[in-house]
Amino acid sequence: MKIINNISNMHDYIDKIKRNKKNIIGFIPTMGALHDGHLSLIHTAAKDCNKIIVSIFVNPIQFGPGEDYNKYPRDIKKDTKLLCSIKKVNCVFIPDVNEMYPPDYATYVQLENEMPKVLCGISRPTHFKGVTTVVCKLLNIVKPDKLYLGQKDMQQAIILKKMIKDLNYKIDVIICPIIREKDGLAMSSRNIYLTPDERNIAPILRKALQIGESMIELGEKDPQVIIKEIKRKIKETDAIIDYVEIVDPETLLKKERISGKVLIAAAIFVGNTRLIDNTIVETKDVH
Repeated sequence: MKIINNISNMHDYIDKIKRNKKNIIGFIPTMGALHDGHLSLIHTAAKDCNKIIVSIFVNPIQFGPGEDYNKYPRDIKKDTKLLCSIKKVNCVFIPDVNEMYPPDYATYVQLENEMPKVLCGISRPTHFKGVTTVVCKLLNIVKPDKLYLGQKDMQQAIILKKMIKDLNYKIDVIICPIIREKDGLAMSSRNIYLTPDERNIAPILRKALQIGESMIELGEKDPQVIIKEIKRKIKETDAIIDYVEIVDPETLLKKERISGKVLIAAAIFVGNTRLIDNTIVETKDVH
C-alpha cells in the first residue's frame, strides 16, 4: 500500500495506473478517524474496482466558526495501519492543508440551489461549500471511475451527486448503507466525543426515526404528524433537536404528503456532540 502526501506525486501515480485501460479506480474520501463505516465503503469498492484509493484529509473549509476543526480526531498512524491490514487499499492520499489551500487560494465550488441551504445547511451555512470544493479538488487529483459515499451523510451525498452531474464528471456515485453499532447508533468519528452517559442517550435518534418508518408503513400520509411523533420521542431524553424533516431523497425538497420514496432526516445534540441520522422509506402508494 502506497502512502502519498504530495499532489504532484499523486498525479504521477494516477497517470501510471490509467495507462492500463483495464484498471478501474474506486475512491473513498475520508477525514480519517476510520471506523467500520469507512471500511464498509472500501469492501464495497473492492467488489467493483481493482484499484482502491482512500484519502485522509480533515478539510478546514467545511468547518464553521466555533466548530470542532481543531479537536476533530486525528490518528494517521492508526488509520494507515488499519488500511494496510485489510489488504484492499492500493494507495492512501494524505495531502497537506497548505498544499490543498495555499495562501493565494481563491476558488470555491458550491451549488446555487436549495440543497445546501436545508437540513444541516441551516445550522451549518458554509459547510457544503467546503465539502463540494474539497471533493471537486480531490476528484481532479485522483480521477476515479467510481466514488463511494455513506448514506449517514445523505444530504452531502445528494449534493455531491448533483455537483458531479452538473460539472460533467464521468464518475459513478455509489451510496452505501449506514453501518450501525449494536444499539442502532450510526457509526461516526465524532461518537468518540460522547461521555458514557451521553452514549447511553445517543441511540434515541435511531429509535425516533424507526417510529417514523413504522408510521409510514402503517399508512400515515401527513409528514407533520410523523415529525411531531419523532420529536416527541427524542424529547423523552436530554437530547436537543436541531431538525427533523421529511424530504424527497433526490431533491431534498420538503414532502407535503408522503408518497413514493421519502427521506426522514434528523440531527440532534447530545451534550456538545451533534449527531445526524436518516432513513429512506418507500411507500406502497406511489401516487
